[in-house]
Amino acid sequence: MASFEPGHLHIHREPLQPGDFGYDIKIDYQVVQDPKEGKSMQFDMHGQINKKDFKESFTLPKDMAYNFAHDAFRIAVKHGIPKTADIRSMHGYYDKMFADVLAQLNHKPGDPIKPEHLE
Repeated sequence: MASFEPGHLHIHREPLQPGDFGYDIKIDYQVVQDPKEGKSMQFDMHGQINKKDFKESFTLPKDMAYNFAHDAFRIAVKHGIPKTADIRSMHGYYDKMFADVLAQLNHKPGDPIKPEHLE
């Protein structure tokens, strides 16, 4: 199950059998002004993974915010989702979030990326 509205993504999965993993993850995001990077997107992840509560935030500069799914998945793995988890069924919701993140940041195709962000 998943739901999306601008600024918020909620994904949920019940374990399908004993030993399987489950999660209830909410990602809230908003534009912030970082003193060093300028316009950025702050992501606040919270919820449960395998019935254990977690809460973690991260901020990405405008030119790297498109890569939010990488950071979000890394955090989910850190809190218990298997590295091999198949989350392709959520792809449509991530597409909506991706489009919203870029729109909120007024990021356009071809906008430059700071080379130091690629290191």
